[in-house]
Amino acid sequence: MTFDLMVKRIYEPPAPGDGQRVLVDRIWPRGVSKEHAALALWLKEVAPSDELRKWFGHEPARWAEFRERYRAELDGNDEAVSQLRGLLGEGRVTLLYGAHDEAHNNAVALAGYLRGK
Repeated sequence: MTFDLMVKRIYEPPAPGDGQRVLVDRIWPRGVSKEHAALALWLKEVAPSDELRKWFGHEPARWAEFRERYRAELDGNDEAVSQLRGLLGEGRVTLLYGAHDEAHNNAVALAGYLRGK
């Protein structure tokens, strides 16, 4: 099944084509008001554990192992993943994240996980 899934930094302005905007970070991003975020949902339960997030530290050299560890966490997190899949069944979903690195962050890893299942 193909999902209409996008990934975007929360600091970028909301756009009509975003569909349902879902923040997938465990921690609320600095300097972003709830109004500006224009969220359908803050699904912090689908974010990496604090332990994994701190271990990764957005180090690109740890990216491959981070994705593997995060996939293992997601495999054991049926409730949050199912909630996200339910939204994907309704149309476009944009996964939002606060990290500076656009290529190595949990939203990119989560999108890859969802597309691979």
